[in-house]
Amino acid sequence: QKGLFLDAFDDAELGKALEICSCFEFGNFSNNFDHFAPEYERFLSEGIPGVLKRIEESAERHGKDPEKLCFLNAAKLVMEGFANLCRSYAEAADRAKKPEIAGACRRIAEAPPQSFREALQLVWLTYQAFLCEDRYAMAFGRMDQYLAPFYRRDLENGTLCYDDAVTLLESVFIKLYEFRRFRGGDEVANICIGGITKEGTDAVNALSYAILEAVERVRIPGPNLSARIHRKTADPFVIACLNVIGTGIGYPALMNDEVNIPALIAAGHTPEDAANYCMVGCIENFIPGKEPPWSDGRYNAPLALEAVFNNGRSILSGRLAGLPCELDKISSMDAFLTELKKQMEFLASEYMVWFRSSNMKISVKMRAQPFLSCFCDDCIDRGRDVLDGGSRYPSVHGAVCMGIGTMADSLAAVESVVFLQKKYTLREIALALKADFAGYEELRRDLLAAPKYGNNDMLADQYAVWYLDTCHEIFDRYRTADGGRIYIAMGSNISNIAVGTATAATPDGR
Repeated sequence: QKGLFLDAFDDAELGKALEICSCFEFGNFSNNFDHFAPEYERFLSEGIPGVLKRIEESAERHGKDPEKLCFLNAAKLVMEGFANLCRSYAEAADRAKKPEIAGACRRIAEAPPQSFREALQLVWLTYQAFLCEDRYAMAFGRMDQYLAPFYRRDLENGTLCYDDAVTLLESVFIKLYEFRRFRGGDEVANICIGGITKEGTDAVNALSYAILEAVERVRIPGPNLSARIHRKTADPFVIACLNVIGTGIGYPALMNDEVNIPALIAAGHTPEDAANYCMVGCIENFIPGKEPPWSDGRYNAPLALEAVFNNGRSILSGRLAGLPCELDKISSMDAFLTELKKQMEFLASEYMVWFRSSNMKISVKMRAQPFLSCFCDDCIDRGRDVLDGGSRYPSVHGAVCMGIGTMADSLAAVESVVFLQKKYTLREIALALKADFAGYEELRRDLLAAPKYGNNDMLADQYAVWYLDTCHEIFDRYRTADGGRIYIAMGSNISNIAVGTATAATPDGR
């Protein structure tokens, strides 16, 4: 495709380039290609020249290792290409008579950014470069933290004021909307604000408020803003977040540091790195610039209920969905939970087969990521790609466990009408589910009347806890190809629509 930066090439050259690129497999969400947050703090401090210098120094150390030199040469080529991209934008800005933009783009190609505008411009062009690689959901990370030194410096020397910063941020957010508006599809670019610093102090600053204000002013479906909250977060910041949520745009998402940081430490991250977490994609916790891109998938746990009630088969398709189950031999709620857990374990094993086949079907060598690796510690120092042992931490995967409400409500209903009231049998519920409740209207009314999750009723809420604990126990037995953890997440991300059509009636009366 010809455009702003391709006019110098003829169709034959572009065709040859496409032919070469087509020989390689393309990355996607399941094999760690996108959903990544770069290490912007370091990148802004050293700039493109600093990255190239580190590549050169690493090449000198690994001079006798041809494999590492191959990676480092690739990293050098793409980083030099990125510098040329910045220069091309400068030339385009010259033609458009935008001297400030042209000057910023030209300077960041040659040196580290020196102002808020230049730092923001470099971050934006880095994001654009990732889009050129056809990546998706590339996060901006903790923008209020890594841009803060530039903001304070400009504020002190009188070259920038708060309103100027808000205006520049608005421009970036509007550019994000252009992706949706003109390219079609969706883009989930997460920005994180607030939280605590690496030293453990409150991280909220003037830019935290500026980002909130910019988001509120433009009022568009993006960026995917997340605000980290902790015990010492000041009320004015929480109120500011709530006011923006109250406009109806639906964000920022409020993330609980008191839960997330200990969880990340328990998963093997250092306290300093855990304190610096951000979100990628929707709400996935991520250590910026220290782990490979995130991946996840959807685990349809309510299908395990079908396996219990239909002898290991899907009610709708008749296909194998679990293990054989002798329903009439289940005589207590504990026995029911034991059987359900077996079915969930079976589905988890099937899920992991899917994940591993998707994640590992393309070799690391055939999906090398030299540009992204430049933004992830310790790829350059080790002379290794982000997916080939270069990153500080191994890759992680998120098993998104769907249907927490359906599972909790179904279990509460089963205990209520079968084992407490003794009004129905499990076999009667099984027949009702197979009939989609046709002819079983009274049974369905009783199931719907049972306690429901989220109403401070422990009969239902305890099963939400059981579901979470069980999913964690099951998936914690597995690891990614490079030894990383399998996290669980509660959500559906609109997948409930497609999955719901393939899931039969459930014991909650659905």
